[in-house]
Amino acid sequence: MTVQNEINALIGKKSKKFIYMDHAATTPMDPRVKKAMEPYFVENFGNPGSFYEVGLKAKMAVTKARENTAKYIKALPEEIIFTGSGTESDNMAIFGVARAKGSGHIITSTIEHHAVEMPCEQLEKDGFKVTYLDVDKYGIVDAKDLKNNLQKDTILVSIMMANNEIGTIQPIKEIGKIIKDFNKKTGANVLFHTDACQAGGSMPIDVKKLGVDLLTLNGSKIYGPKGVGVLYKRKGVKIKPIMYGGFQEAGLRPGTENVPNIVGFAKAFELVQNGMEKENKRLCALRDRMINGIEKSIKKVRLNGHSKNRLPNNVNFTFMDIEGEAFTLFLNELGVYASTGSACTSERLDPSHVIVATGVPYECAHGSVRFTLGHSSTKEDVDYVVKMVAKIVDILRKISPLNLDEKTLKSNLQL
Repeated sequence: MTVQNEINALIGKKSKKFIYMDHAATTPMDPRVKKAMEPYFVENFGNPGSFYEVGLKAKMAVTKARENTAKYIKALPEEIIFTGSGTESDNMAIFGVARAKGSGHIITSTIEHHAVEMPCEQLEKDGFKVTYLDVDKYGIVDAKDLKNNLQKDTILVSIMMANNEIGTIQPIKEIGKIIKDFNKKTGANVLFHTDACQAGGSMPIDVKKLGVDLLTLNGSKIYGPKGVGVLYKRKGVKIKPIMYGGFQEAGLRPGTENVPNIVGFAKAFELVQNGMEKENKRLCALRDRMINGIEKSIKKVRLNGHSKNRLPNNVNFTFMDIEGEAFTLFLNELGVYASTGSACTSERLDPSHVIVATGVPYECAHGSVRFTLGHSSTKEDVDYVVKMVAKIVDILRKISPLNLDEKTLKSNLQL
């Protein structure tokens, strides 16, 4: 059979399914979240800044949402700032601290989301010093390495709680203690920020136990609405606004509050936090089933990220000798939706900076694909996708100009 005939046999006559495996990019809204939001579009449409009944109803809704969000991360209501996205929250934390301090040294890692990486790069251009910590082959920051890089003029450390591409979970609590001890010993005031956008739906968050001063969350990753984020800012931490025009959100986020989205975020966060234990157990079983299925059915593959110390829903593989974009296009024709990395970088042709940072050679990194499971995922979905993945990889390798030597790459890829 020719390759074209194989392609036709694979996608030509099959009825298109709908299997969504890109929950790290965004999640569908939970119907219960939609129901909670609905009254604030038309019925209770007031501006929370207005001092009459219609406005006060909206203000009460925002206040309640703030209180509920604070409760689930063990914070105070006044420590919760509602924003327009996780990206905005990251920018507010990083630029806010930098503007308040005026100068200094920042520590981050080589696998941060671009919402952290790019502000740090901009601050370098503005005269700040930035240290980008390397990670190991699993994508984990060495806490001792971070400790060794703390300086008297360090103003901020920003390390994500869990990686959006490979799912690796960082030792945030340990890092928080290191920073606290450093501050106590030296009299410094190093602040600690973590991007918890990917962790918010599957990890319990206690800002005091973690030892963080600033923490970012995002509604679209937790079955809530798009266009809403949260920045936790510990009481007493001073940052300067990055936008001007009003006094909403403690003077840090001007503009009329998006009441429906704020209500939606709080409801979604409540639901995922309360249902976390049961859902995580289910997702871990599906995740491991998928990982085992791919590793058994396909040669020359590498699981990206740690095999156990990872988010319950994350499966990320590098498939040697193929191109990830072509792979996901085949999946799309079958009604299976996955990605080659972060949705925020889907228009770029460069390989994932996260995958490269873990030691995967450039020529292999292009063959990396991320599957992220969610509420709708089933065992039948996983088994079908594993079967189709094996067929697609086989077809793409037959027409690929690459045939990389597995022995040569074994030390890098940990095959």
